[in-house]
Amino acid sequence: MGQIVGGFLVPHDPVMFVAPQAPAAAVQDRMWGAFATCARRLAELEPTSVIVVGADHYMLFGTTCLPSYLIATGDVDGPLDAMPGLKRGVIPNSEGLALHIAGDGRARGIDWAVARALTVDHAIAIPNQLMIQPMREAGRKVGTIPVYLAAGVDPYIRIARAIELGRQIREAVESFDASERVAVIGSGGISHWVGTAEMGRVNPDFDRQILDYAERGDLDALAVLSDEYILANGGNGGMEIRNWACAMGALEGARGEVIAYEAVPEWVTGLGFVQLHLQSCTQTESKR
Repeated sequence: MGQIVGGFLVPHDPVMFVAPQAPAAAVQDRMWGAFATCARRLAELEPTSVIVVGADHYMLFGTTCLPSYLIATGDVDGPLDAMPGLKRGVIPNSEGLALHIAGDGRARGIDWAVARALTVDHAIAIPNQLMIQPMREAGRKVGTIPVYLAAGVDPYIRIARAIELGRQIREAVESFDASERVAVIGSGGISHWVGTAEMGRVNPDFDRQILDYAERGDLDALAVLSDEYILANGGNGGMEIRNWACAMGALEGARGEVIAYEAVPEWVTGLGFVQLHLQSCTQTESKR
């Protein structure tokens, strides 16, 4: 039987790779250090698979097909948008578990779109490289399961639906007939405006509101946020909090711990890092 062992909420800011020296050195150190802390804590959970929930940036599916939610069940590589320090390569998947999640969803009335081969973008590739790949380099066998939500391009998936998907993911993991230790990463956000006149704006008040919901595990508060409110206060990039909501749904009842937060206009984003601690799991607490 599988089990969810923990989760994280992290950014996937490509500007960190494109313009790494843009912010002050102390800010750079804190943000890269936050990723390193998340990687170390993820390794302490000893996962065999990591589900990364990201958003399409209108480069994978384009105008011809915009799935509300999709899971990769076969070969995975990427990122499609390779950049300095983020090179394209094969990403090991956990195909058996991914297929089970999709099949379990269908049985429950949740019709996943599936990709039997997928080249991911930076939404998956950044947390994969910075948090999961170090475990492989240390000799562990860990699969990355990409999940994409319509959180970057409209029509956006409803936040309540994203939470439902998270719950279904947890139930599917728990019904899997093989031993799996699964972590879930919500990838994206927080406030940022992409390709608009406001690009570079960051709203710390909105960011702290979302971080507070994450700390308290307040799924109800997330679910009632309107698209209009998010767009006005968190920007079109702030719609990616759906990825956080999905991960929180998979770890419903978890306590969030803010590892780091910084408003970084030089990287055009409010960068938040949260670990989701399951209340029944003492392993991470004992190692902090």
